[in-house]
Amino acid sequence: MAVAESVALGMSLPHRSPDPIPEAMVRHVAQRAEELGFQDLWVTNNTLDVVECFDSFTVLTWAAAVTTRIRVGVSVLVLPVYHPVHVAHVVATLDRLSGGRAILGVGIGPPQKYAAFAVPDERRVRRFTESIALIRALWTGDDVTFDGEIYTEHGVKLGVRPASPPPIWLGSFHPDAMRRAARLGDGWMGAGGSGTAAFAAAVPVLREALEAEGRDVATFPISKRVFLSVHDDGAVARAELERWFATAYGNAELTDQGGVFGTPDDVGEQLEALAAAGANHLLLNPVTRYDEQLEALAAITGLA
Repeated sequence: MAVAESVALGMSLPHRSPDPIPEAMVRHVAQRAEELGFQDLWVTNNTLDVVECFDSFTVLTWAAAVTTRIRVGVSVLVLPVYHPVHVAHVVATLDRLSGGRAILGVGIGPPQKYAAFAVPDERRVRRFTESIALIRALWTGDDVTFDGEIYTEHGVKLGVRPASPPPIWLGSFHPDAMRRAARLGDGWMGAGGSGTAAFAAAVPVLREALEAEGRDVATFPISKRVFLSVHDDGAVARAELERWFATAYGNAELTDQGGVFGTPDDVGEQLEALAAAGANHLLLNPVTRYDEQLEALAAITGLA
C-alpha cells in the first residue's frame, strides 16, 4: 500500500540550510507541492541559528501568496520566548491572508533558548499554557479579559481575527508534553531528530492520554517530522543527511538515530515503518536538492 493512501503528507519549505537558499526554489517547492497533492507546507522557527534560516512567518506568508489550497504551518515555535498577543496577531494575519490555511505548532523548548530573548526560564510551563489560552481567547473574543499568573489583559481586541481559530499542534516526546498535547492541542508532531523507535514508543503514550481526555484518537493528527535524503545511490543520500546533522545539529550521529535516507525503495520502507508505528501525518523534510527530492518523494509515497 502506498504511504499516501493511509497517511496525510506534508512537505518542508526550503528555509533552513547550511547553503544559501534560492528564493525561486522556495516558490517552486510551494507551488509544486500543492500541484502534487501534499496537504501542507511547514517550516521550523530558528531566529538565532548556526545555518541560514528564514523567518518562519515571513516565508509562510510568501508561500501562501503563491499558492491557493495547501495549508501552511510552523513547527515548532518556542512559544514562551514570544509574547502571546504578538503571536496571536501574526498567526491571525497569516490565516486571514491565506484564506484560513494557517497551522501553529508550539513547544516549550529547552531552558537555554530563553536567555537570548531576555525571558526567564522559570515557570516556563505556566507561561506556555497561559500563552495558548490567551491566543485562543484573542482569536475568538471582541472584548478579552485574561487574568493569568503570567499574563493579564483587560478589555482588549486583536487587530485582526483569523478566518476561524487555526489548529495548534504541540511537540516534544516528554510524557508530560504529550499529556499537554492531548489536553490542549489540536495535533502532535514528533521531532525530526528522533527516530522510528522513539516515535513508536511515544504513540501509545499519546493515545492513552487522548483517551483519558475523551479525545477522538482516530481523528487527532499524530505526526513526525522526517529529515531525509533520497538518491539512487544510497551512499550519496547518507552523506547528504550526515552533512545536514553535522552542520545544523552539530551531531552527525543523528543520521542513523533520527534520519531517513537511501534509495527510493529504502526510503519507502522507512516511511511505511513510521506509518505502521502510528503516524497519520508525516512531514517530509529533504535537506538538499529540494526540487529533485520533492518529485522523488511524491513518487515513493504514491502521490504522483
